[in-house]
Amino acid sequence: MRARLLSPFLLPFLLAAALSAQAQDAPPIKPGLWQVKNDMRMPDGSPMPDMREHLKKLPPDMRRQMEARMKQQGVDLSGGLGDMKVCLSRQSLEQNNWQGQQGNCKTEVLSRSATTWKWRSICTDPQAQIDGEAVFASPEAYTMKTVMTRTADGQTRTARMTTESKWLGSDCGDLKPMAPRR
Repeated sequence: MRARLLSPFLLPFLLAAALSAQAQDAPPIKPGLWQVKNDMRMPDGSPMPDMREHLKKLPPDMRRQMEARMKQQGVDLSGGLGDMKVCLSRQSLEQNNWQGQQGNCKTEVLSRSATTWKWRSICTDPQAQIDGEAVFASPEAYTMKTVMTRTADGQTRTARMTTESKWLGSDCGDLKPMAPRR
C-alpha cells in the first residue's frame, strides 16, 4: 500500500521527525526562510511521483484548503514536496520544530557533534523505524538522509529520502513560522 507507507504530505515531516532529541539542543542553523528539496524514493527505489501532479488532481477547493492549512503551519507547498519552503523562527528552532515533527516517535540519539547528528526513531503513528543523519555544512545549509522501515499488510518496506536545505534569508514574507510544539 503505497499511500499508507508514503503519505504524500506527512512523509517529509515524519522522516525528519527523528531529530527531536532534546529541546535545549537547537540545530546549528539560522532562523528564517528555508528551501527544502526532497529526493524521496519508493520501496522499489524509484523516485516518488511529483506531488505537484498529485495536487493538480485534487478538487480545487480541497487543494486550496490543504495548501492554506500547510501555509498556516509554516510550509509552502507551491513547489511540491520536492521543493518546499518553510519558515523557522528562533523559537521553533529552540523547540526543535525545524524538522516539523509529526506522529508519535521516540528518538534515540546515536551520536551528535557540531556538524553531524545521527539518530534512530521508533514511531507508533504510523508504526515505523527511522534511521537518519543530518550533516550541517554551515548555518545556512544542511543535508539530511533518512531511511524509514515499515511493515504494512505483512510486508516490510523501506523508503529513503535525502533532503537538501538551504537558507534563503531572514524574511519569511507572508509565510508564518512553524509553530512550536505545546
